[in-house]
Amino acid sequence: MPTKSGIKYYHHGRFALSGGILPDAITAYQTYGDPSNPCIVFPTCYGGRLDNVGLLGQDYMIGPDKALDPTKYYIVTFALFSNGESSSPSNTPVPYNGPYFPRVTYEDNIRAQYAVLTKALNVKKVFCVVGFSMGAQQAYYWPVMYPDYIEKFIPICGSARTSPHNQCFLEGPKSALLASKDFNGGHYTSTPQFGIRAFGRVYSAWAYGQTWFRRKGYLYDGKYSDLNNWLHAEWEDGFLAIWDANDLLTLLETWQFGDVSKLDCLSTLDSSLTREGGSLTGGDGDLVGVLGRIKAKALIMPCKTDLYFPPEDSENEVAAMKNTDAKLVVIPSDWGHMAGGGSNDIDDKFIKDEIIKFLESA
Repeated sequence: MPTKSGIKYYHHGRFALSGGILPDAITAYQTYGDPSNPCIVFPTCYGGRLDNVGLLGQDYMIGPDKALDPTKYYIVTFALFSNGESSSPSNTPVPYNGPYFPRVTYEDNIRAQYAVLTKALNVKKVFCVVGFSMGAQQAYYWPVMYPDYIEKFIPICGSARTSPHNQCFLEGPKSALLASKDFNGGHYTSTPQFGIRAFGRVYSAWAYGQTWFRRKGYLYDGKYSDLNNWLHAEWEDGFLAIWDANDLLTLLETWQFGDVSKLDCLSTLDSSLTREGGSLTGGDGDLVGVLGRIKAKALIMPCKTDLYFPPEDSENEVAAMKNTDAKLVVIPSDWGHMAGGGSNDIDDKFIKDEIIKFLESA
């Protein structure tokens, strides 16, 4: 594989988040390939890390034989605030550690990523933003917040606004963790085993399509003996092995309140986010209007069985993007949300072929 930088850390210094100020905010990032090639931004999702441990890494989509080819593109991966690599409750010094970490929005993350691209990496323009799940939601934010900086974007299993149905689901794993006997209001001194195990079990139920469960996909062709064994190994261990409980909750809140039509007021700290007349590029709550102003070309890829981000939401979003060339391609999979996260070869190939066609199109 072409040059991979290893994880780097950009220090923003004093940085405003939606819920407060961090004295020294840090964004973790990694680069692949030659910086003279067109730039592709690939941010993490929920459970995603740059070091590729835990539930999901970033390398699953990067390689000469994969969707994002580092021999053709300069790929920059970003860790979301609160993922344990960028500034998070688990790695921030007092007094902003643990449950005292400020609330974070998607726009906070995009402003931070834009700073890394322009100040540290000298990227003049981004060819494409690609993302899965929370990464897909970030992909929607880029052409809204920085419309002249982005040429294309590809949200995979994500949406421009977290629906009330999705928000309601997220209350399930959140409440399971908050109510556990060892969470202690976020002031735990050792891993809250009961809480994180409960969190993982609630989270797992919506991650796959109903058909996938009916055909006992959780057995992974004999890898697991039964459903409980699968839950222990895949979903409890996926969080227990690496994730901090306060990180999980702060990151979940970012997902829960995602909405490109309601940019947070702190985003006005970046003057480039305002339109003529001084209003925010997104901020009035008019999702159709905000999507209608997008200029970047789009490939929108929901999964037909996704319970988090159903394809009907994507259909409405594409219909609203009247000012650009937006293409809807539904992933024909019974893997549900996980179809977009590198879970199986069939879906990986389908996504790869569509992405390559889109990236190479005029």
